[in-house]
Amino acid sequence: MSGEKTISRWLPAWRGALAALPIFAGAAIAQVPALVAYEIDGDEIRAPFAAAGDAGRGRAIVLSRESGNCYLCHAVPDAGAVPVGNIGPSLAGVGARASAAQLRLRVVDSSRINARSVMPAYYRVEGLRQVAAVYRDKPLLTAQQVEDVVAYLSQLRN
Repeated sequence: MSGEKTISRWLPAWRGALAALPIFAGAAIAQVPALVAYEIDGDEIRAPFAAAGDAGRGRAIVLSRESGNCYLCHAVPDAGAVPVGNIGPSLAGVGARASAAQLRLRVVDSSRINARSVMPAYYRVEGLRQVAAVYRDKPLLTAQQVEDVVAYLSQLRN
């Protein structure tokens, strides 16, 4: 029950914060190629979506206001001077706690792991509600960006 109250208390602030950011507020979105088909097996998506991810690009996405925005809710271990959030769990050590396949599913659609998750689905377009017309049928990240984020998160082992 206390977890429900915590989520209920933070959810309005989280939605307001996302609405204020360019990625969620109607900034121009590039045309995105068709989604890569994937299969969920338990708590993971085993097959990569694209070429091997680049951890440097993944870090940039995680700390970007224009794409990932992960730092809004998560503490990021090497964020430097970027202020970080505390709504979601810290990303410190996430690569030691979860495999690349598990991380991939969490980035794609964390609600498949936890139906009450407030984390956006970064690579799901169906079944979403209250999506602005400019964002309909477009994932927040491309297939390659998902792999880049997974590569970055996988290296966070401490």
